[in-house]
Formats: sequence, structure tokens, C-alpha cells
Amino acid sequence: MFLSLFIEGFIVGFAVSVPIGPIGVLVLQRTVNKNRLSGFFSGIGAATSDTIYAVIAGFSLSYVINFIKQYQFTFQLVGTLMLLILGIFIFTKNPVKDLRNYRRKGSSHFQDMMSTFLVTFTNPLVALVFLAVFTGSGIVLDIAKPYQALFMLSGVFLGANFWWFILTSLADLFKHKFNLRVLWWFNKIAGAMVLVFVLVSLIITLTSHFMN
Repeated sequence: MFLSLFIEGFIVGFAVSVPIGPIGVLVLQRTVNKNRLSGFFSGIGAATSDTIYAVIAGFSLSYVINFIKQYQFTFQLVGTLMLLILGIFIFTKNPVKDLRNYRRKGSSHFQDMMSTFLVTFTNPLVALVFLAVFTGSGIVLDIAKPYQALFMLSGVFLGANFWWFILTSLADLFKHKFNLRVLWWFNKIAGAMVLVFVLVSLIITLTSHFMN
């Protein structure tokens, strides 16, 4: 029983993480510009945020869900602003300067993790995605049975991190093909992709808000 709960959670966590959005682009960019651990820790930040939202959705915490829905527009605007700053930051990155700084100071994996955690956590749609997935699959977490919830949520966390492990490993595998000029273009393309995500997200957010 516990194993089946873990497997269900693992599949859910993996499936929710797979779509390549702005966080996926950020993870790829950090893997290529720094190293695999930097990208992987960035993925851990996103997986941690996803797991927290899985807790909210799994236990059907109606008060929190209603709060998220009530202030969804504000959450989305804050998240969009953070992504806008992130996109500009990536776009203007200088790979030569980054490599020098990295070799001189190293990399703070904690900062990598926290930055993606904050960006992901300001997207309340993740909670609604988990709520839809759990409802559709009949998964209900019972607060009176914490061990069942622990196995399920552990599966969600590890499933999400498994995806980030695969993505960063593949990016690291082909990283040697990138010279400084390619890195420069990679930063421009990655930054532009994030900015496109921001523009599309902003249009959808404003349209849905003012049409309701």
C-alpha cells in the first residue's frame, strides 16, 4: 500500500515537472553556464515549491485554496514580475564574466535553490494543477494517516527531482559542445524564451482577470 502511494506520488511529481517552462529554461541555462549541480539545485527549489503546493492540494485545505484563488491575480502579477527580471538578467548575462566569477568565487547552490523556489512559489496555478491531478486520479490525503501522506509526498518530491536530474544530466552531457560564442547566444535565446513566457503569461492573466 505504502509503495503504491509512493509510486503514485512519484508519477505525479515527475509529470507536473516535465513541461519545459521558464523554470526549465533557467535550470538549463545554469547547468550550461555553471555546472550540473547548480542546475540540479535550481530544480530542487522548484520541486520543494511543488511539494508544498501538493500538500495544500492533497489535504484539500479549502481555506488556503480559497485564499490562493482570491488573490490569484496578485500572485500571478508578482510571479510575472519576477520572471521578467529573471529573463532580462539571463539575456544580459556575459558568459566570459560569469566563468571568471565562477572560477574565482564558486557558486552558491543555496541561492540557486532559493531563487527558483521563490519564482515557482509565486505561481499559484501549481496548487490548482495538483488539485486537478489529485481529483482526477482519486488521490486524497488523510491528515489522520500521516504515514500515507508522507509516502505520497515523498514520491512527489523525488519524482520532480528525478526529472531535474535527467534534464541537468543531459544538458551537462552536451555542454562541452558549447564555446563562449555559443554560450553568449544560448543566454540570449534562453532570456528571450523567458521573456516570451512572461508576455504570454501576462496577456493570459490580464485577459482572464478583466473578462471575469
